[in-house]
Amino acid sequence: MAAPSSLSDGCALERCLNRLTAASSPSLKAKSQAEPLYMISLERYGRDPLFGVHFPDSISESESLFDAVLTDGHCRVKVALDPSLNKLIHRNQLRCGSALRNVVFSAGGDDSQAQGRTFTVCSLEVDSLCGVDAALRALSSVTVSSLPWLGSEPSSLPLRARRSTYLPLWNNHDFTGDVWRDTPPSEHGEEESEDEAAEAAGRPVMSLAELRRRFLKGSTRPRGSLCVRILHKSRLMYYGKAEQSCECPYKAELQVADGSLSVCVVLWNTVCLDWYRCLQPGQVLRLSRYRVKESYSSRSAHNAEPNIEISLNSRNPSAEVSIIPKQQVSPQWSLPSLPHNFLCGKELLSCPPSNICDVIGVVTFVGRQERVRKKDGQRTEFEEYRWLRLEDGTSDQPITIKLFSTSQPEIQSRIQPMALLVSTRLKLIRNTVGRATAFEYLTNTPITQVYCTGTGSHPVMPYRRLRPIRQFLQWLKEVDEASMLDRAVIGGCFSYPPLPISLQSFMDNRGGEAGFISGGEMKLQCDRLHYREKRRFAVLCTITAACYHSREDSGRMRYSDPPSAQLSPRVPRQKESSDLFRTPTKRKLIFTAGTASSARKRLAPPLQQASTEEDLENEFSLFDGALEFLVGEEEEDDDDDDEDDESFSTAPTSSMSYHLGLTRVAMETLPRSFCYERRHVQAAAVGMQTSSFHKLLPPRELETFSPAHCYTGYFTLTMKALSDGVMLDVLFLPATPGNLHWRPLPVTHDNTWDSVLSHGGFSPHAPPPTPADLIATATQLTNRRLVCVLEACALGGDKVELILNRAFPLRS
Repeated sequence: MAAPSSLSDGCALERCLNRLTAASSPSLKAKSQAEPLYMISLERYGRDPLFGVHFPDSISESESLFDAVLTDGHCRVKVALDPSLNKLIHRNQLRCGSALRNVVFSAGGDDSQAQGRTFTVCSLEVDSLCGVDAALRALSSVTVSSLPWLGSEPSSLPLRARRSTYLPLWNNHDFTGDVWRDTPPSEHGEEESEDEAAEAAGRPVMSLAELRRRFLKGSTRPRGSLCVRILHKSRLMYYGKAEQSCECPYKAELQVADGSLSVCVVLWNTVCLDWYRCLQPGQVLRLSRYRVKESYSSRSAHNAEPNIEISLNSRNPSAEVSIIPKQQVSPQWSLPSLPHNFLCGKELLSCPPSNICDVIGVVTFVGRQERVRKKDGQRTEFEEYRWLRLEDGTSDQPITIKLFSTSQPEIQSRIQPMALLVSTRLKLIRNTVGRATAFEYLTNTPITQVYCTGTGSHPVMPYRRLRPIRQFLQWLKEVDEASMLDRAVIGGCFSYPPLPISLQSFMDNRGGEAGFISGGEMKLQCDRLHYREKRRFAVLCTITAACYHSREDSGRMRYSDPPSAQLSPRVPRQKESSDLFRTPTKRKLIFTAGTASSARKRLAPPLQQASTEEDLENEFSLFDGALEFLVGEEEEDDDDDDEDDESFSTAPTSSMSYHLGLTRVAMETLPRSFCYERRHVQAAAVGMQTSSFHKLLPPRELETFSPAHCYTGYFTLTMKALSDGVMLDVLFLPATPGNLHWRPLPVTHDNTWDSVLSHGGFSPHAPPPTPADLIATATQLTNRRLVCVLEACALGGDKVELILNRAFPLRS
């Protein structure tokens, strides 16, 4: 719809762009005036061979392009972003909700895919002075989705590449957008004709074994329909490349079987859009008009016995897929049941590494999303993951899962503490610290699935009747819900498995990773980190200052600096320009315990401040979650004034004044106590930056949730790289006896600085020293050369979190 003419006088955005549409020169550019513009949507897609046509002057090596929707509060316009702006997006400096000034536009030609003339933003300035919540404040009285479009309503397709869908903002494995159908195509009004339906039903059913025999013999006889059960479903694979013009470069794999054989079925391109979300393990399919070829495992000699692979394509031929209802499944097909291998936490301790298993448990910890860089040939992409911890009552050790993307992004985004979670086809990883101490965790295989209470997935799954599930539900009846909820944690930094406690073991286990780096090189590497990307570095340092920030006083207590002959006189540290790094203090969740008359303790809702969104069900009970396994399918700000002017620090002896890291803990670093009443807001606050304005939260929303009980305070250590004198501001959160989140290694030591730093925490068999006592003994660190293992994570903008994992003293 066109913008009303009455907006012409008041819409600065329209006046700016009208200068471009009226100009005859395609090279003309127009700059926005004094009024700020706001970004209310940001979408990513892959480059194609036309990149050089749209951006002839660009030298960007990024595989991604971005479209955005901008508004001035009166109208909105969809624009393409020049690739030179990508680096701002990669660091989350330019994001949905940003206030923009000096925006320079250029006009593109008419684009049939974009349904008309389009605009490109060539350059801009992100207005950081007005705050990261400027857009939320400026547009608080505006219904953004009702703002008129400039010109005709834009296409839902990318503007500067012929791609049929957008990519998720932060990874390539999830799907996003309405183009991914959640019901079969026939349910969208695309009913097949009676003749086509009769033809499909009339085709004879062929077994997979017979199909394989004919293919290996080279037979070209017409093939019958296949009736198979889906055993496994892979996560989505995006294979788009800048030099390829495929509009829908997706593939996904299904492991299917009948009574005779199991084979791989590959969904290609637009077949993924139509069917990927609809198809689930356990369903029975009728497949016709498919292609057959030798399987990948046979072609790559991974399988000595030749096998076949079935391809479903959108053309040549166009595959026919239908889901067969349960009542129409013939017993004569002898279809196999879904395979499961449930193991409890106790059994995992004795399982061999790389064992594939399924687990069930109550979620007690959901970590923040982080990303790691993965090299795929010439292309670099990011894998997104988060840590989970589950309890099942069989072991004192929780079940720890490093969960990457699966085929179910909607379910994964809704995993929260206190949910009952089933995860299938996980791989066991075992790490050994010392001679006998082993740490296990589970991680994805390509066909991992997750099922979570609150998503409607449990009641329809056949695992409900298995013995391990029944045993788990029996244990669940005796769980003290108040105690479990009290220790439920969400978000914050988390590192697992623990590193070795000796420098020799650490170096032996690095597996070909780069060795020590200089402070300057670490600065360059940290500058290249993308948003929420995490990397580990080893740097040779000395500690020049140390202080402790307690939970209660929000870091105002200052003990002392470690004495050193090289230290300069104390000088006041500059006050932080931002208060984003303050530690919330004395903010507690108050719980009301239920009566003790029942063996199963019930919990009343937490007495929290009012939520910004309405939750229909505020009463929490694990029993309600357990019902999903039992029913059938038919029942479907404190006063944090800046009073720390008297805080002091030591001036570095190096002439280099650059400090890398944060001098105070960031909001994203701290784990939070789970709040059931505001669970949806909390999940969004802990999560990664959104791409849509209607999901945007105020940046300080995370601070409205109390830090978890496991957090008692932190040390800040100022370190100097011995190679070049670069100063590092590092956070240290030592593991403490009795802390169930940051657990100390089961190795006794003397709690000296050397031992605490090399073990990552205090001894589990002795009371830890008080922070004041530990700081008082900091003379032990004077001129001490340390190999420091640092975990770096880019939190957005210029914020880089540096966490000390280990510091190994170098013996002379």
